[in-house]
Amino acid sequence: METKKHLLHSAKINNNCPECFSTEGLEFSFSQIEKETQLYRKADQKIEEILFCHSCGHTIFPVNWNDDIERVYSYHKKLANPYSSGYKLKPLAYLIILIDLIILGIIIFLLVKD
Repeated sequence: METKKHLLHSAKINNNCPECFSTEGLEFSFSQIEKETQLYRKADQKIEEILFCHSCGHTIFPVNWNDDIERVYSYHKKLANPYSSGYKLKPLAYLIILIDLIILGIIIFLLVKD
């Protein structure tokens, strides 16, 4: 099973960094993990949010966020449109389902014929 990480939304913000107090360098990243097999693809419901400061090189955890960062976070979270978390079947899965239905139809036909 292969997993991919998709970047949903990324935004640089002008708030002060709680670590280095720089106003240039904070960036929000919203990403989602998608699992892929030979038969289907499924995106995880959980969205991973990261606030990273490029000036000091630290990841800023939500415990250290102030009210201004919280407001900007809630705005940008609305812009991050997640992928549907349902299963998306691949052509191989549809082929297997079709073959199963044909075999089932033949079996029913042979049982009714007798």
